[in-house]
Amino acid sequence: MCALTKRTTIYLDPAMHRALQHKALETSRSVSDLVNDAVRNTLAEDAEDLAAFEERVNEPLLTYESVLKQLKNDGRL
Repeated sequence: MCALTKRTTIYLDPAMHRALQHKALETSRSVSDLVNDAVRNTLAEDAEDLAAFEERVNEPLLTYESVLKQLKNDGRL
């Protein structure tokens, strides 16, 4: 384990913990590695979402009602 890691306690559903243990055994990785990868991937997805929001900040806002109206006008609804 790297000296730069931080120890923490998390509480998992027993079935999820069992599944993680099995996956760790099958992949020759630790449960910590699997959890770290999952958290890293989730945070990366959040960063991508925030970047996409930032790129679209100047786009006009559309209301649900206006989208429905446009769909009706186009004959798609």
